[in-house]
Amino acid sequence: MGSRWRALGAVGKADHVTGLCRRASLTPGSVLDVGCGDGALLSELHSRGFGVTLAGVEITQAAVDIASQRQEISQVALYDGRHLPYERGSFDLGILSHVLEHVPEPVELLREVSRACRAVICEVPLEANWSARRADRRAVAEEVGHLQRLSRADARGIVAAAGLRVAAELEDPLPAVVHRFFATGAGRRAAGTAKWALRSSAHRLAPALARRAFTLHYACLAVAQDA
Repeated sequence: MGSRWRALGAVGKADHVTGLCRRASLTPGSVLDVGCGDGALLSELHSRGFGVTLAGVEITQAAVDIASQRQEISQVALYDGRHLPYERGSFDLGILSHVLEHVPEPVELLREVSRACRAVICEVPLEANWSARRADRRAVAEEVGHLQRLSRADARGIVAAAGLRVAAELEDPLPAVVHRFFATGAGRRAAGTAKWALRSSAHRLAPALARRAFTLHYACLAVAQDA
């Protein structure tokens, strides 16, 4: 179940990465996934012919060992969570997908990634909303290690504080397949579909209200201020 969930998540993340690069007219040859986990996102990008050199870094040797088993990934390195073992401008594109909400100093991490990568894609959940304030949702966020509860303005502020600007951005209420993933039985699958329909409609018709009501995923492509 866990591997299937990560693979499904990788599809959505790859959609965001490729979509943002299209909007910004960016065709990266070298890509670094910071916090690459088991390498599922890099593997999905490879299957789409995205990038030539795909690399990742992780904070534990166990994760490095798992991701390194994927032959489509050029290199997976261990790092300390703060300093990347690469020279300035080593990669065309860096990816911070669902990483910044887990770290105590997101500005500093983004600044370090932008040192090693000429452009950076950041994706975070927007959890500064009514639904995420519920005790059960806060407990889930804490269990998975979320240290930051961000709004879209917060995410943009992190980019600006790191000395970057947003070149392209998007929001995603997540597709129906995600809302149905853990559903068992026809009734719960139907409820998941209804939840998706309600959220996607609300986001399309009243995005500001949707941001206040429930969690969306926000992704942006950040570049240097003078780029």
